[in-house]
Amino acid sequence: MSNSVLLAIDGSAGGERALQYAMERAKLGGAKLIVAYVIEWSQYSFNTPEENAERHKRREQEIKRATETIVDPAAKVLKAADIDCQTVVTHGPPAETLIKLANKYEVAQIVIGRRGQSGIKALLFGSVAGNLIQTSPVPVVVVP
Repeated sequence: MSNSVLLAIDGSAGGERALQYAMERAKLGGAKLIVAYVIEWSQYSFNTPEENAERHKRREQEIKRATETIVDPAAKVLKAADIDCQTVVTHGPPAETLIKLANKYEVAQIVIGRRGQSGIKALLFGSVAGNLIQTSPVPVVVVP
């Protein structure tokens, strides 16, 4: 197992807090951060060939937008702090995709932000964080 940490961000305030937390820990332990953004995408849809072509085009646009507006700015902050990082933007079911990335990069842990919700929703975390906690092969840190 490596000293790498998978940081899942989504452009939210919770994702920003997760970035700050992971950055502090990386400075202390010299960890490499794998910064990941997963665009929720179901492979189970039934479309015509024309719809599939349009869907592929939208997918590429979403990857570009996520890279430019969320992932690249996070990487810039990390690199300015002399933290080794790598970025990944992909599509899929978020928790399942993050676990695949954790296995692929052989990370020691996953860091994810909790959505800013109140009441009963706060008790359930976000669905992605909750699923990760239950199924991850490595420790998961949920940043409040």
